[in-house]
Amino acid sequence: MIDFAKTLYARHSGVIHAYISMTSGSAGRLVLSLVYFICIANGLSIAEFGLFATASAAGIMISRVLAFGFMSPLYRVATVKPLLVGTYSAGFVAGALVSLPLLAVLCLAIYYAVFDRDMALSVFLAFMAAEIICWRGLEVVVIVLNGLGRFGRAALLVVIGTGIRTAAALAFSLSHWTSLGTWSLFYLAANVLSLLIAIVWFFPKVRLRWRPELYIRRWADSVTVAGAEVLFYIQSEFDKIAVLAIGGPEVSGIYAIIMRLADLTALPVRSFNTLLVQKIMRTPGTISSWRTRLTIESLVAAISFLAITAMAVYLCIFPRGLGNNVAQAAPYLMAVLLVPSFRNLVEYHSELLYATGRTVRRMVNLVIAGIVKVALLAVVFKASTDVAYWAPLLNGVYLALYGASFALTYSALRRETGRVI
Repeated sequence: MIDFAKTLYARHSGVIHAYISMTSGSAGRLVLSLVYFICIANGLSIAEFGLFATASAAGIMISRVLAFGFMSPLYRVATVKPLLVGTYSAGFVAGALVSLPLLAVLCLAIYYAVFDRDMALSVFLAFMAAEIICWRGLEVVVIVLNGLGRFGRAALLVVIGTGIRTAAALAFSLSHWTSLGTWSLFYLAANVLSLLIAIVWFFPKVRLRWRPELYIRRWADSVTVAGAEVLFYIQSEFDKIAVLAIGGPEVSGIYAIIMRLADLTALPVRSFNTLLVQKIMRTPGTISSWRTRLTIESLVAAISFLAITAMAVYLCIFPRGLGNNVAQAAPYLMAVLLVPSFRNLVEYHSELLYATGRTVRRMVNLVIAGIVKVALLAVVFKASTDVAYWAPLLNGVYLALYGASFALTYSALRRETGRVI
């Protein structure tokens, strides 16, 4: 066994070191995210937390339209042809500026459709600017660093950004002004500072070169990836908007707390996804065997299940261990133990399609997954908004979502593809 472990390490030492670098950053981010969550979930009322979580989800969805998805060619170039990073960075900046009017229209449309009764426009726009411009901008820097193989710097940047958000949340929770409007200003300031640090100290030193003929070649890939990203986050985050619309701020607050705790389990899985995507982009046959596919799926499910179970056991022993507001949702965490596994596997399926260049099929799958998820959640919450009723049923909702994703993804992977650049 020891000899086998040594052989395995020698064969994959580069990947193992990269994963350790990324997960060390994820571990730091996990601790900071937990502190951040405790401060906000208890600093705001449950209804205000529900509104913030839903607005943040809306911002995450809209942020995928930034630059019309041109971060995808930027990432592919950083991974395969790093000398072109400066050229494609110029294309991204131009795309981001051109996309701003569309982003503004989308923000106003969502505000007047969902939030105008419960949140001031200025507060909503502050959250949108923080998510769409600032945090998404930081994520683009992280994407480039990961593409270049600088996993340690990418992980450090994420930890710094999360740490600044956490410091803002802690300062907010200790202040005498604990309204949603005040938190929007703290949140925006923290994200602006994070973006400035990312651009000034972490983005690689490259010369921006304007080459529009190269960008036009990647236009179809950019738009389809942007569409797929929007659709992915619609099926991932639109549930919060649906719950707010059906159940109101209080119910959406409880739901957001439960799903936020579930989402914390995805951090180590996302580090693995990043490395696997790069491996597949360079070696398309990496996941060709069913044994490999099912082994990976089992590991993702097991890690997710163990993480949420540990959290649920902790809250059973210490119900107020994460604060008084979280204590109201704590008893129901045991009822959703399968949700993180299914959610993380759906995200993993989406990454497989991206890695193999099946961006159009990825969009189709995400449309279907989004329709299935929203339809099932609407049925559940219209039947009853009592958390004791809908919490256990979430396992069935996400099981159906996973089943559809599994069938659609692996049917698309039957045909071999070459290396994607």
